[in-house]
Amino acid sequence: MTASSATKDELRKRLLAARREVSASVHAAEAEALSRAAVGLVHAGQTVCAYVPVGTEPGSRAMLDSLVELDVQVLLPVVTGLAPLDWAVYDGTLQPGPHKLLEPAGPRLGPAAIASAQVILVPALAMDRTGVRLGRGAGHYDRSLVSATPGTALIGVVRDQEFLPELPADRHDVRMTAILTPGRGVVGAEES
Repeated sequence: MTASSATKDELRKRLLAARREVSASVHAAEAEALSRAAVGLVHAGQTVCAYVPVGTEPGSRAMLDSLVELDVQVLLPVVTGLAPLDWAVYDGTLQPGPHKLLEPAGPRLGPAAIASAQVILVPALAMDRTGVRLGRGAGHYDRSLVSATPGTALIGVVRDQEFLPELPADRHDVRMTAILTPGRGVVGAEES
C-alpha cells in the first residue's frame, strides 16, 4: 500500500463517519439545493450522466426526475464488475441490480455511452480546489471518465464540508473540471 492509498483510506473512513452523522433534515435540504443547482447546469436536449445516491451520498432521485422533466436525457451507471461503468437511460424507474445498487431497467448502452454526455455528475467523498476527487476506491469512475468527450463538464458532487483545500492524488485519478456543493453551487476547479 502506498502512502497515498493509506492516506486516502484514512480520509474515506473519516468522511463516511461524518456523513453518517448528518441528520435526515440536513440531508434533504442539501439534496434540494443540489437539485436546483444541477437543473441550472443543463438545458433541454442535452445528455447528462448522473448517479443514484447510495446511503448518505449527496443528491436525490428528485434531482434525476427534475433533469428528466427538463427534457434532458439522463444516463445512470450500471456497475459490471471491474470494467468501466455501463450506462442506461433513466426513465423514472429503477430496479435493484446484481450489486444491490439501484439501476435503470432499460437496455444497456455500453461504456462508450459516456461520450454522448455534455455534463457528467460524479459522486465523491471529497473534492479539492484543483479538481482532485476522492471516490470510494473501486476506480469505476476513473476507468470510465477517460472515455468522456474532451470539453465535457466533469462535476464532482460533495457536501460543503467535503470541499477540502487539498487531497492526495495518483497519476490515474481523473480530475474534475468543477465541484458542486449545496451551499456554493458550482465552483470551477483551479489548474494546478
